[in-house]
Amino acid sequence: MALQINPPLTDADTRALRAGDEVVINGVIYTARDAAHKRLVGVLEKGEELPLELEGQVIYYTGPTPPLPGRATGSAGPTTSSRMDVYTPSLLECGLKAVIGKGDRSDGVIDALNRHGAVYLAAVGGAGALLAERISAAEIILYPELGPEAIYRLEVVDFPAIVAIDSHAADLYRSGSGR
Repeated sequence: MALQINPPLTDADTRALRAGDEVVINGVIYTARDAAHKRLVGVLEKGEELPLELEGQVIYYTGPTPPLPGRATGSAGPTTSSRMDVYTPSLLECGLKAVIGKGDRSDGVIDALNRHGAVYLAAVGGAGALLAERISAAEIILYPELGPEAIYRLEVVDFPAIVAIDSHAADLYRSGSGR
């Protein structure tokens, strides 16, 4: 049975999750891909305040396609997470508690997840149309000029994922591949 998680997440929420746990997310999550991550980290590097409160939040690495009639978005599948590895530790330092994507992560990200009590959740690649059915509302809140790579505020209901890397550095990708 899947565990329910409802952002914003606390340290206790994320520290209780273990690699391999199935979860469903209910509430608000945010999207961000490469271009949005670069902008957010650029803001931090300038010593400025982020335009988005990340404390306890979840970022989903997706760029939703335009909505179909009667839907909040079109397909919204995960993108390859390793492209965000250079940016992820900086955002975790800002209180981000979970990221959702697909594929393995670098040692630096695994260390940062452990250090900040955060988790990496895997969503099923190739299932973007099905995952979009779990999105009840979507609104662009930052960087609209980036098109599908803008930052969206999504409301999700029973959005499925698996804890791929937990806050204790247990990693399904490495243990499953024998590394």
